Amino acid sequence: MPTVSRSAIHAALIRAYRETHYEVHGADPFSVRVDEHSAVLAEAHARFEADCSVFVTACNPFSVDVGAASNARRHAAFGLELARRGLPHLEGIGRHPSSQWPGEPHYLVFGLALEDARSLARAWEQNAIVWSGADAVPRLILLR
Repeated sequence: MPTVSRSAIHAALIRAYRETHYEVHGADPFSVRVDEHSAVLAEAHARFEADCSVFVTACNPFSVDVGAASNARRHAAFGLELARRGLPHLEGIGRHPSSQWPGEPHYLVFGLALEDARSLARAWEQNAIVWSGADAVPRLILLR
């Protein structure tokens, strides 16, 4: 596991992000893990003619639980923003295997370069994203 230095995010939360299973819904559901190559993600990149993707959420800004109703509104508004910007995306969920935390709705967004993905997530007050380049290896990217 890569060493994380000087982050405002607590080490236990970073560990939880790394352990989470990032699941994609739809006709061909699949799941990926941080730092593990995913052939099915590579296939999704090809299907969407993208060389990168990002798992990102609008829920629980800065990992503060804002409740189910607020999270549902944020997720819906985020989906509308993605559609308005013409960004191809699939719905999914980030779920920790311990089930200590409820799953958090995510989108897998295709074709966003790393800096654009960071900017989008920061605008929605997120701590981190899971970004994949052409190698289809999801990597945890801390934003604070």
